[in-house]
Amino acid sequence: MTTGLPATAEMPYKDYVLALSWAVYLWSTYLNYRQHRKLREPKLPPTMAEVVKDEDFQKARSYGLDKSRFQFFSDAFDQLQSTAFIVYDFLPYFWNLAGAGLAKFGCGEDYEISQSIGFVVIMSLFSLVLGLPFSLYRTFVIEERHGFNKQTIGLFFSDMLKELALSGVIGIPAIVAFLKIINWAGPSFYFYVWVFVFVFQIVMLIIFPTWIQPLFNKFTPLADGSLKEKIDALAERISFPLKKIFVIDGSKRSAHSNAYFYGFFGNKRIVLYDTLLEHSTEDEVCGVLAHELGHWQYNHVLQMLVIIQLHLFSLFYIFSSFINHVPLYRSFGFSTQPPLIGFTLFQYIILPAEMVLSFLQNVVSRKNEFQADAFAKKLGYAKLLKSALIKLQVENKGNMNPDKWYSAWHYSHPPLVERLNAIGKTE
Repeated sequence: MTTGLPATAEMPYKDYVLALSWAVYLWSTYLNYRQHRKLREPKLPPTMAEVVKDEDFQKARSYGLDKSRFQFFSDAFDQLQSTAFIVYDFLPYFWNLAGAGLAKFGCGEDYEISQSIGFVVIMSLFSLVLGLPFSLYRTFVIEERHGFNKQTIGLFFSDMLKELALSGVIGIPAIVAFLKIINWAGPSFYFYVWVFVFVFQIVMLIIFPTWIQPLFNKFTPLADGSLKEKIDALAERISFPLKKIFVIDGSKRSAHSNAYFYGFFGNKRIVLYDTLLEHSTEDEVCGVLAHELGHWQYNHVLQMLVIIQLHLFSLFYIFSSFINHVPLYRSFGFSTQPPLIGFTLFQYIILPAEMVLSFLQNVVSRKNEFQADAFAKKLGYAKLLKSALIKLQVENKGNMNPDKWYSAWHYSHPPLVERLNAIGKTE
């Protein structure tokens, strides 16, 4: 299979990737610095003074500063680790290590897919070990200090083992299928790989809430009562095909709050976190759900799914020009051209473009959030939604003084003050 760029092209891909990596890191660090500087401001911003108590602001500020300091350290560690990984050729080392392991069982170069799986397992375990101290610190120091962590050490490691098992059961067959399709389809593999990934995503959307998430959380049907009646009336009012309402034990792990809906076509289900019910009135819960139903009304989920599919198709199509580009592999120390390695290296190369696309997706997401807020307001939930958003911000100790550059680049949801102002303008 021959595609794309000429094999004779010479380019120092490793130097290029390192330069891009450090440019991205410095840009991210600059944005983090801007946000950290805002968090150090001790006074409540005038725009928030009317809706948030200074005591709540100081708690959120303290939480934000702790996370910000940790972010500087973890990002620096990740960048140095990534740089060392590339400079000292850890990728070919792990690839050859996987091959050596297969060789002990009499498997040679013809077992490229098996070697690819071994490579993924080694990489995953390596990343897990490196990242474990940071996950523990984040959960049992930062989240614990600010009253959010509800996990025990046992539950933490139990979740980790479940995630590893699921990654193996689901991820390994998916990777095998991905590689087999590439080998089978030839130069047009990008189309068939995209179709496979699309189907895989749809299947995961179906099985995740019904089969996977219950492995970690307990779903209990919402008891009959006034809240259920109000939610049913809201759904009936806009012809939302609601079938079931569940309460999830989110407090088992965290004090953060949330609510969402899932399901295809005429089989929608609403999930409420028990923490949301604890901190909000029934009418405020309905205000939050009115916002979530706005996403359904305007087909925001379908819209984002289409955007993601266009992105993935473009990604696989461009990758088809690099998959057999020998200098790319040679630059990183590989003597062969395994497709899985090619895809990994290709993702290094397009990292800046991926970050820009992520930023643009956030722009679309924020627009959708404003639209969903306006829908809730149209249903008469403006004051209740405002009250619920303020409570959620306070209870979650969300950032109440965001830097405009940082929030524009990172936030998928608009800052609270922007949402309150937008809802107010429509009253």
